[in-house]
Amino acid sequence: MGMALVPLAFFGFIAFGMPVGIAIGIAAMIGIWDMGPRFMVMAPDRMFSGLDLFPFLAMPFFILAGEIMNRSGITEGLVRLAQALVGWMRGGMAHSNMAASVMFAGLTGSATADAAAFGNTMVPAMRKAGYPGPYACAVTAAGSIIGPTIPPSTLAIIYGSIMGVSIAGLFAAGILPGLLIAAVCMIVIAATARHYRLPPGEGRFHLCNVAKAAREGLLALFLPVFILAAILGGWVTPTEAAAIAVAYALFVGGVIYRALSWRDLYEIAVRTTLLTGVIFLIIASAAMLGWWMTFNRVPQAIAGAMLAISSDPKVVIAMILVLLLVIGLVMDINATLIILAPVLAPLTLLIGMEPVHAGIMIILALNISLMTPPVGACLFVLASVTGERIEAITRYLWPFIVAQIGILILIAYWPGLTLFIPRLLGF
Repeated sequence: MGMALVPLAFFGFIAFGMPVGIAIGIAAMIGIWDMGPRFMVMAPDRMFSGLDLFPFLAMPFFILAGEIMNRSGITEGLVRLAQALVGWMRGGMAHSNMAASVMFAGLTGSATADAAAFGNTMVPAMRKAGYPGPYACAVTAAGSIIGPTIPPSTLAIIYGSIMGVSIAGLFAAGILPGLLIAAVCMIVIAATARHYRLPPGEGRFHLCNVAKAAREGLLALFLPVFILAAILGGWVTPTEAAAIAVAYALFVGGVIYRALSWRDLYEIAVRTTLLTGVIFLIIASAAMLGWWMTFNRVPQAIAGAMLAISSDPKVVIAMILVLLLVIGLVMDINATLIILAPVLAPLTLLIGMEPVHAGIMIILALNISLMTPPVGACLFVLASVTGERIEAITRYLWPFIVAQIGILILIAYWPGLTLFIPRLLGF
């Protein structure tokens, strides 16, 4: 009875609009009670042990650093550099949006943070230049998922922590997929520029303009380069790098730019606390649910069911991708990752996938769901920030979704592409 009641309770609570972290927690408690009342006294310990991982400290630090960079205006230099690099092409501001997303990804590791920041800056600028508002939002949504793919990725931190996979290795493996997503999205922009009658580019490409913009954005560019080099070089842990990023952002934003007031710092702290609290509540609740799933051998049952259909690795990978993309349509990606990673990761090992390769495949599949209706978080952020309707944004978004699923399939079936940089660096 309890085996069926837990998923029914969870999806029922979600359908009635209950926050996902609370829905997971209540469903887990129902399952644990079914295991036996004596197990209930162990539930709080399971919640806290689920959070008692040192790498998790990196998440609030990276979120805080990104908030400081946004509020102080440091990231505006990245937008100017992107404009100098690709703004001369037809649909130049759309290309600039995508290029800036790559640079911005190295600061926050969060898709929703990127969507909110560009929704307030790039989307109004694109509207003013003659781009349709929903199209500007679609480009921003497509670029926003680069954030949790390129390091420092919060999803990579979560996956590496709960599955015991090298976070630095996952960071290294996310570089090429992130760049490929940006490249394929820019191809989509170029291919549809005339169809959507996008404005022509501004001026011509000049190295002197690029050099000037790079000089002006040097302080913003230094941070992601330093974080990546320090972590991949083994000089610091991801948590230490995140703490250094906060100190650097405070120094540049407060001392050099003089753009931070005490009120700004208070609002930054509140927003960081809220974002971190939501993620940590989901993690703690999912730890209880994972305990219930392990007790009832749910991962083994799911793996057995998939392998009963086919033991061919290619077919199993296809089933995993379909499962992740479908569940991502209706469920928060942090919750999906925390619940399904312990189920799917052992299955990927059984078919011979490298742990880092499997991790990036799972993370990228869930990232795509951030921009797919009906519950894509980036769509809701952009709709609330810009006032555009989700249905209108989605009409322009489908070519980007199809292109990114193509990259996901390429990553899933070509491990050498994903593992090239991690192997080069010795992970």
